[in-house]
Amino acid sequence: MSTSVLYDVPGPKAIARNRILAVVTVVVVLSILGFIIYRFYLSGQFSAQKWGIFTYTTIWNQIFVALGRTLAAFGLAAVLSIVLGFVLAIGRLSDHRAVRVPFTVVTELFRAVPVLVMMMLLYYGLPSVGIKMSPYWAVVIGLVVYNGSVLAEALRAGIESLPKGQKEAGYAIGLRKNGVMRLILLPQAVRNMLPVIVAQLVVTMKDTALGFIITYPELLYLAKQLSSNVQFGRPLLQSAFVIGGIYIIMCLILSGIAKWLEIRLRHSPKTKGQPQPVGVDFGGNPLGAGGVATAADPRQRQGETLTEVIATQREDGKRQGH
Repeated sequence: MSTSVLYDVPGPKAIARNRILAVVTVVVVLSILGFIIYRFYLSGQFSAQKWGIFTYTTIWNQIFVALGRTLAAFGLAAVLSIVLGFVLAIGRLSDHRAVRVPFTVVTELFRAVPVLVMMMLLYYGLPSVGIKMSPYWAVVIGLVVYNGSVLAEALRAGIESLPKGQKEAGYAIGLRKNGVMRLILLPQAVRNMLPVIVAQLVVTMKDTALGFIITYPELLYLAKQLSSNVQFGRPLLQSAFVIGGIYIIMCLILSGIAKWLEIRLRHSPKTKGQPQPVGVDFGGNPLGAGGVATAADPRQRQGETLTEVIATQREDGKRQGH
């Protein structure tokens, strides 16, 4: 009997036991779903009265308006969170203690404050000192402060997880520190941490629902209003299903975009170890990072990077010295 590297191949008894467990699991899940549907039926959740509110064009116009407000808060918060994440991550990686320590304190402070608490402080707390803020900006700033600090930690972890040879290779070809960070470290960190970044953006989108507590008229705020409609029998579950379905669709679209970006980055020629020109000199020859020629350099063979050329020359020099 052949065996797997990870686990032993199940025998006849194990196969029979797994099949029984699978059947029992399916029966239990179907039973729970059947019980839920049965309770919905007994409580009249499938009645036309409760679902009739969603047959009106006016209601759907209100839903689309609330959806636009949700996307407006999420869009601005997502962009500013990414920008803040980059700034805080680069600040935390600074070699200067006077820069690194304040950025670390700010990042940890922002991460420790819950999003809802930040929104309530901005909307209800600032008026006590004479500053009035609209619900929209309270939602956006609250989301940016928290999610930006979380993204900063993700980017910092992605940069520090890269091999030290990446940074040393950048310095070897003449790049300065900002060039190494901008051209070598950050692109790889973003690509490696893309799933984490997208997951945090999904959290940002869902956290826009907290805005209904400070009266921001987004989707959940509208769902609360619809569920209190006495004329249609207070359609609480129906409103939750419709609005929840919209949130699920938005999160799936965002995940799909992230998957597309991941595939595009994976097939990009810049990720395959080939030197990519970033400009041309006066003779029309392509230039690499830092203005170093990539194709016109006679020492560079086909498919060989400049870092490999430098390493080869150093080895040759050591041999000649001996």
